[in-house]
Amino acid sequence: MSRHEHQQPASALSENRFTAEQNHNTLSGRARYFASSTRVTWNRKHLLDIQSLSAEEILFVLDTAKTFKAVGERAIKKVPALRGKTVINLFVEPSTRTRISFELAAQRLTADVINFSAEASSLKKGETLKDTARNLEALNADIIIIRHSATGAPHFLSRVVGSSIINAGDGAHEHPTQALLDVFTIREKKGRIEGLNVTILGDILYSRVARSNIWALTKLGAKVTLCGPSTLVPKVFEQLGCRVTYNVQEAIENADIINLLRIQHERQRASMFPGLGEYTALFSLNKARLALTKPDVMIMHPGPINRGVEIDSEIADCGRSVILQQVTNGLAIRMAVLFLVSGGKGPQEISA
Repeated sequence: MSRHEHQQPASALSENRFTAEQNHNTLSGRARYFASSTRVTWNRKHLLDIQSLSAEEILFVLDTAKTFKAVGERAIKKVPALRGKTVINLFVEPSTRTRISFELAAQRLTADVINFSAEASSLKKGETLKDTARNLEALNADIIIIRHSATGAPHFLSRVVGSSIINAGDGAHEHPTQALLDVFTIREKKGRIEGLNVTILGDILYSRVARSNIWALTKLGAKVTLCGPSTLVPKVFEQLGCRVTYNVQEAIENADIINLLRIQHERQRASMFPGLGEYTALFSLNKARLALTKPDVMIMHPGPINRGVEIDSEIADCGRSVILQQVTNGLAIRMAVLFLVSGGKGPQEISA
């Protein structure tokens, strides 16, 4: 895979069929998790997606992150869990929250951290992603965190290098740690996930956040509604276990959580988007639309926020918004993921 390869959202959908049998197995998994006196263990070397995780594994990451969040509230916020390990942030796409969060998470775990700049690397000279990653591995990188515009880039690296690979976003495919921090925030604020009505509003077709959230939420028993322009929310998403509607009022009036997504201009074709003015008029969360929602509805956004486009600035900063809490929880989630893929046993090991 080279840096010139591009994502294919439609093909990603065809590979992500959510069958009734899978849904049944997921529900059974949740029941087994809560009923079992023996906790699930984490045996994965990589975190590549949410689709392949069981409900038990997702909850195990959330429980581990809860312990790490408590660590972050101590006077001394560092733990030596990754002492002597080398973590490399291989970000070939721009990032603020995810890259800094992973960097700080690794530092809190006492790892050595290297931030890789694609613009100042041999990728600009034509070096392939495979050769770049194998050179990083030759420098004894223990964990490589990758963000790339090509769908499947993390999966590809997991097959060609021996380092642990963490997906920090691959094209329009998945963004697993964003989904984990989102469900962590929902469980923290609402006390549960199962049975909640979650509306994801915005550009679904090109959003890796949407796909990962759909997998995580449905596996944990939430009812997911997708809403946005018909060109950006095709009915094929119903095959992932969601409800699709193009009526904003219908999508938000019974929602317990509204997760707003920005327009992915960098990944979409111009013909797929109605225009900023039209989108804002039809789908933005403004004061009038907020008045139609439940009084305790929770407002989420993965960032960056386009204020005045997908959400009014005042609403982004109101008491119902948990946008900054999502950022805080992202640090705990990424500490948990780094800890687990490096061989950590779970929350009981941290608390000890």
